[in-house]
Amino acid sequence: MAEKLPRDLLALVGAILLGVFLVQMDSTMVNIALESFRRDFHADLGTVQWVSAAYLLAMSAVIPVAGWAIDRFGARTAWLTSLALFTLGSVLCGLAWSAGSLIAMRVVQGLGGGMLMPLFQTILVRRAGRQQLGAVMALVGAPLLLGPVLGPMLGGVLVEGPGWRWIFLINLPICLLAAWAAARVIPVERIERPARLDALGLALLSPALVGIVWSFSRAGTSGGFGSSVTLLSLATGLALLVAFVVHALRTREPVVDLRLFRDRNFAASSLLMFLAMVALLGTLLLIPLYYQQVHGFSPLHAGLLLAPNGIGSALSLTLAGKLTERVGLRPVAVTGGILLLVVALGLTRLSADTSQWVLAPLVLLGGAGFGAMLVPAQAGVYGELPPSAMPHATTAVRVFQQVGGSFGVAILAVTLQRNAAGARSVADLGHAFGATAWWAVGAAALALLPALLLRTKPAREASSGLNGGASLDRLDEPHVPQRQ
Repeated sequence: MAEKLPRDLLALVGAILLGVFLVQMDSTMVNIALESFRRDFHADLGTVQWVSAAYLLAMSAVIPVAGWAIDRFGARTAWLTSLALFTLGSVLCGLAWSAGSLIAMRVVQGLGGGMLMPLFQTILVRRAGRQQLGAVMALVGAPLLLGPVLGPMLGGVLVEGPGWRWIFLINLPICLLAAWAAARVIPVERIERPARLDALGLALLSPALVGIVWSFSRAGTSGGFGSSVTLLSLATGLALLVAFVVHALRTREPVVDLRLFRDRNFAASSLLMFLAMVALLGTLLLIPLYYQQVHGFSPLHAGLLLAPNGIGSALSLTLAGKLTERVGLRPVAVTGGILLLVVALGLTRLSADTSQWVLAPLVLLGGAGFGAMLVPAQAGVYGELPPSAMPHATTAVRVFQQVGGSFGVAILAVTLQRNAAGARSVADLGHAFGATAWWAVGAAALALLPALLLRTKPAREASSGLNGGASLDRLDEPHVPQRQ
């Protein structure tokens, strides 16, 4: 397909793909370095997990801004600004002097990285149009799937070699190259009518999510919700969330359009993605820590053993797209949910004697299960919505994905810390990891409920999206505005 695309479109794809690939790599490399953060900063796991959770929350906070930014400032300015912010955050992370400073710098990095993926999708959709979008998505699919495979391995090489700071500092030359390429190929747009941003909705939603996730994290480290600070954070977060729901239902162009949840498939697909991310990212946090703390493996060894998850996802995404077209959404999603549940149950049996040769196939199956759930969930998001609702649907579902990942990381990390607090031997520590995995079991089991609510009928659009991309059959014109 690639040879049919014009050279200027190929140049555009290559330039912006470099930035998105870098963000994906960075997310997976950090999991390998959590044990190094904990050791070097003399911090507990409940604190260190915020290196990942804060990044994911920052990404979710700015996803709704992407559509407004591209309509307000143009694709070129929005892309280069986001890339510059991600670069700045990367350099500051590499210079961090404490766990708190690293978490703060990760927020800066997440604000830039969170914009890049939705900008990437919007730029490609607008430039490629309906006729060429399928070829473009096929072209970018393979490189994006390599990120979860290569990230843990490269992270292990860097952490074990020059040190964990280089998983951030290595971004600098690559970001500069990506910025130079993007500046050459992304055209300057003329803004005829500046877009409107739902500033009140954004001001309500972002602190609401942070308050709720932080309260759960603090409850895990302080022994429950008895603390007045924890209760105040939870109450404030819930109050802001209720206020946002009221505001969103009364506003014509809310930052996240909750009216989309009237569609059964959209509601089920969004909940499915949220729970799948809780189970997956929580598991991906546990496994490298288990390898390093219980077995004493090096970061490189742990990274190599985490790579099968990306391989399983890549294979599953390809096969699930074809199966969803033939048999429908529900059977494929339920199969993926069962796989994820079996893997989570297997992880509850973790002990100090669990062999890497037993765990590696579970990691592979976990990636396969997540991929099998992701494809029908994406098809369910877009299958029955009108074209005008798709930009809003993309924003909403990506927020759900990022927040689900934040919850998964926070809950499993603080639970592991509590379970491991009384460990007096390596055997006790191994069992602490197994007990923590029951949270992943719960998320995977709950994910089966929205999977069963998906409509059974086949959906040809399942294989045409890209992590939240729109169906080709719905794109009747090359310009797909995203007004927030």
